[in-house]
Amino acid sequence: MLDNDDVGLQSAIFFERPEEIFARVFSELKPRTPPPAVRVEFRKFANANSIIQWDEAGLKVRITDVLDSAPAQILEALAYILLSKLLRRPPPRSYAERYRRYLNRKEMRRSLELVKQARGRKFVSGPQGSFYNLEEIFEELNFRYFHGLMARPLLGWSRHPSQVMLGHYDPSHNAIILSRLLDSPKVARLAVEYVLFHEMLHLRFPVDHRGARRCVHTPEFKHAEREFPQLKEAKELLKKICG
Repeated sequence: MLDNDDVGLQSAIFFERPEEIFARVFSELKPRTPPPAVRVEFRKFANANSIIQWDEAGLKVRITDVLDSAPAQILEALAYILLSKLLRRPPPRSYAERYRRYLNRKEMRRSLELVKQARGRKFVSGPQGSFYNLEEIFEELNFRYFHGLMARPLLGWSRHPSQVMLGHYDPSHNAIILSRLLDSPKVARLAVEYVLFHEMLHLRFPVDHRGARRCVHTPEFKHAEREFPQLKEAKELLKKICG
């Protein structure tokens, strides 16, 4: 179903091919520049990313094939986003919102997850690190906070130590990965427990999508996180680790 604000727009561009959409949007963004030749390809990417390049041959656009049957107004929104990025200017907010709303639809999120599962490659080192064993810690946390009922996902350490991302849960591969920075005798076990517990909560409370809004830490998530008894101390430890 189209949103009300898309009805008029849809009728105006319904018969345009993807190449014509990108050429028109280019002319709207750079009216004084003759539009270059445009070639659009739908490719089997492992995610929703799309790529645009501009060289002497013209514009080359590669779009995830998940959008191959997307409505024309969604491709127009993507054209504004990609061309604005290419021209180093912010995309019009209305088009960015329209594109996010479309990707946040339940059926689209499911399609993207299936594509990522089938095409994406996920490195998972295994739970045993040089110092900490994530499987052992997971089972202790599972018993302590989840009554032992949480099914164990894939557990592993990142390839390289990261201070930016200490942990993440990947729902497409059902995997929890912690930064190798934490796998050290210099890092208190409490810090590792908290990061793993935080990611387990992401498994327990999935991301909430409402229109274009994406809520990662829902009220239920935050309430459950406060049940970690040494929450403040654990966060202080992580601040020191990330310096």
